[in-house]
Amino acid sequence: MSVLSYFPSISLPFTAAHERQVIQIGALIRRLLALVCLALLSLNGHAQQALGQRPKVQSPVIHADGTVTFNFYAPTAQQVSVTGDFEHIRWQTLPMALQDNGVWTVTTQALGPELYSYSLNVDGQRIIDPANSYVNRDISTLSNIFILSKETTDRGHLYQVNNVPHGTLARVWYDSPTLGQQRRMTVYLPAAYDGKRRFPVLYLLHGHGGDETAWGDLGRASQIMDNLIAEGKTVPMIVVMPNGNPTCNAAPGWWHEGMYTPDGNAFRDRGAKASMEESFMDIVHYVDSHYLTIAKRSARAVTGLSMGGGHTFGISRLYPEMFDYYGLQSAAVRFRAGDAQFEQQMARLFASLPKLYWIAIGKEDFLMQMNSQFRQYLDAHNYPYEYYENDGGHIWRNWRIYLTLFAQKIFKD
Repeated sequence: MSVLSYFPSISLPFTAAHERQVIQIGALIRRLLALVCLALLSLNGHAQQALGQRPKVQSPVIHADGTVTFNFYAPTAQQVSVTGDFEHIRWQTLPMALQDNGVWTVTTQALGPELYSYSLNVDGQRIIDPANSYVNRDISTLSNIFILSKETTDRGHLYQVNNVPHGTLARVWYDSPTLGQQRRMTVYLPAAYDGKRRFPVLYLLHGHGGDETAWGDLGRASQIMDNLIAEGKTVPMIVVMPNGNPTCNAAPGWWHEGMYTPDGNAFRDRGAKASMEESFMDIVHYVDSHYLTIAKRSARAVTGLSMGGGHTFGISRLYPEMFDYYGLQSAAVRFRAGDAQFEQQMARLFASLPKLYWIAIGKEDFLMQMNSQFRQYLDAHNYPYEYYENDGGHIWRNWRIYLTLFAQKIFKD
């Protein structure tokens, strides 16, 4: 076919010389297109090679000897470290070393069976580990978690989700006439709850800055109860975890105030109609009217940590005939010996003969002196109580232990 058929707009005369020029131009265009294709293929090859070179990061890696390795890919970072509750008293920071493949890494010493929390620090910025999807919120701080367990009798196993019958964990709204609010709490129903049988109730209270999610998330309450019940170490019971902040209806983001930044003191300046202790029977009345409970003193227990321990301290004095078991965990027990009202409340409480008044605290807890003074007061008045002291400070690691111990002491008669 003549070249003229491709260029119908070219006017005659169209010589052989013209045809050679067109052929040469076409060949040049084909070479340019080939070079462009080669360049694109080369760029794509380099991109694929770069993707292939980025290492697949696993973190944390738990080894058989109890050591744990943390890995974080950041080839341009200048300094990376990991901070975790690897010690009993305080959080420990471990510097990480940069490897040739751009991964920062560090391995801990051998750790005991436990649930651990940690975070990364990258050039001064605290972040969660992107390779670990398990995260907890404590007030406004996010931390990764992992569980280390070696055998079925250790704490790590107790905090894990094991192949046992599971209870139900529900977020429930209830009416508090005393506070004039609709409020939210968490309720654990044991696996044996079938709508026919009645159960005792443990009221489990959080500390300052916490909310109705704290014991379920940070305290592993449902896992602890599932496992203890399955092992026959405690009786099946309902566990009620209310929000202990009378000026906050619910956890951040779960009530009409929206997604404010929690700081432990939200809305305290607006005041409340009553205290947590004064409004507590609203919770008890709701639970007894909406669940199959054993609605008597011998089937009720209350325990709490820190601020919640202080609430337990107050509840025991306001309603001494309503509960038979009290547990003060690292409790904020503020009192003034010699105050007439306080002395009368304490005398009435112990005259009612509660089955258990239990105090637990770590040796390094900053509330130790306060608890020591309270124990001296109890001793001076011959008020009976049980005391448990262990290592460590004001930390969730201890409060999970205290819940485990307390749950095995109650409702056994």
